[in-house]
Amino acid sequence: MTVGIVVVSHSRALADAAVALAAEMVPAGSVPVRVAAGAPDMSFGTDAAEIAAAIQAADGASDGAGVVVLLDLGSAILSTQLALDLVPADVRDRTIVSPAPLVEGLVVAMINASIGTPRERVAADASGALQPKQSQLAAD
Repeated sequence: MTVGIVVVSHSRALADAAVALAAEMVPAGSVPVRVAAGAPDMSFGTDAAEIAAAIQAADGASDGAGVVVLLDLGSAILSTQLALDLVPADVRDRTIVSPAPLVEGLVVAMINASIGTPRERVAADASGALQPKQSQLAAD
């Protein structure tokens, strides 16, 4: 079982690029990743229904391991919270919304998920993904 990852962003291009970067760090196809990004008209925005569908798809591909959601900013949080109200309770119970920074957190989450780490650990490690950068910059 591998934790599914959902990337929520206001920008489809940003989300796709972040996923492409993170995917370079893991074996191809080893982590079920879904993107819910941009508005339906391809402008910037988020769509709770699209996020709910992505969460359900990632959960289904995880074989019960659950989902970690990473998101960019602002209303992505509100849209994701609304999306959680739209998914079945068992899916919601297997979903963790991470406060991690999107790019760094996604890389850490993908690596951890690819080696079978439980979703709670995937989310926790993603949340701490800025630590190496903070330490390096503090030392300069």
